[in-house]
Amino acid sequence: MIVNPANRIATVEEYYFSKKRAEVAELQKNGADIIHLGIGCPDMMPDRQVHNTISDALYRPASNAYQGYRGLPELREAFANWYKNIYSVDVNPTTEVLPLMGSKEGILIINMAFVNEGDTVLIPNPGYPAYTSAAKLAGANIKYYNLTEENNWQPDFNELEQLVDNRTKTMWITYPGMPTAKTADDGLFEKLVAFARKHKFILVNDNPYSLILTDKAKSLLQVENALDVCIELNSLSKAANLPGMRMGAAFANKDVIDCMLRVKSNYDNGMYKPLMEGAVVALNAGPEWYANINEVYARRREIAIEFLEKLGCKNFNKNTAGLFIWAKAPEKFKDGNECADYLLYEKSIFITPGFIFGSNGDKYIRISLCCNEELLKKAVSRI
Repeated sequence: MIVNPANRIATVEEYYFSKKRAEVAELQKNGADIIHLGIGCPDMMPDRQVHNTISDALYRPASNAYQGYRGLPELREAFANWYKNIYSVDVNPTTEVLPLMGSKEGILIINMAFVNEGDTVLIPNPGYPAYTSAAKLAGANIKYYNLTEENNWQPDFNELEQLVDNRTKTMWITYPGMPTAKTADDGLFEKLVAFARKHKFILVNDNPYSLILTDKAKSLLQVENALDVCIELNSLSKAANLPGMRMGAAFANKDVIDCMLRVKSNYDNGMYKPLMEGAVVALNAGPEWYANINEVYARRREIAIEFLEKLGCKNFNKNTAGLFIWAKAPEKFKDGNECADYLLYEKSIFITPGFIFGSNGDKYIRISLCCNEELLKKAVSRI
């Protein structure tokens, strides 16, 4: 290499799944029959009308043209109606909704828009690794707050008071949790919004799992006046089985959306129009859509529970929300990573070790429900 890479990338590594999937692919190439229980990539098809809409749109004049940075007006309107119908939250589609190429894009944009070098960012441990990577790229001072099984995977506000400082810009939360699959206890969102308002930082809820295996869809924006201090990211990847379409949105007040747009508009040229039109159809799905996919996930969850019990896992939450089950690795393994390696190399089953989500995940493993029942039963038989 003729020049040294930027200092900022010295603080981040290639995403775990990027490396691990290459290893798994090599094992498969050499004949291993790998069962994939590692990644939360929905395997069920989206509604057929979504595909039909995209297909029809491909051949319309100017379908391949540059689009507005804020997305189609009808897409923003559909997102706003989705929040009204699903979460009973009112947002202005013109000023308070910003379509994104998946919520992962939003994680980086928020850091670029609001975090200066040395500013403090509060991140859950365990938590989604992208929160840490994006904060590092922004040069943030990362402070991890602990989520533990003993505290029901909820923040300890006494600890948060010790961590927050006068340079705190953002705090990241995700409920239903990733990786813990834990829903927010009653009153938690209200406490968190009050805490953010008290200390004058932005509270960000990453909310892609709220419609999967939940009794009631929750949004941080259900808290009164939450838009004053909050951003919520949401996505169609999980709820509509559209992970490859990269279709999500940020919901925030006008000032926040405008700041995010100043970043976004400088590195892309809008989203592909046929995909946006397909997303409008997906957002208009009725309650029967979510009921049907959740029936499938509920059956899969029962088989995944059997898998974990046969593996030797004990006392884990069997009523999880979202696409995962989070469990402490059996005592015969020193940690979750050893358990994951055993399953991969001895049983040809790919799961996720908890350490990738932070030190509080070292002893845990995560099982994805994005695998059909036949393969899940096959995984049980291998144990």
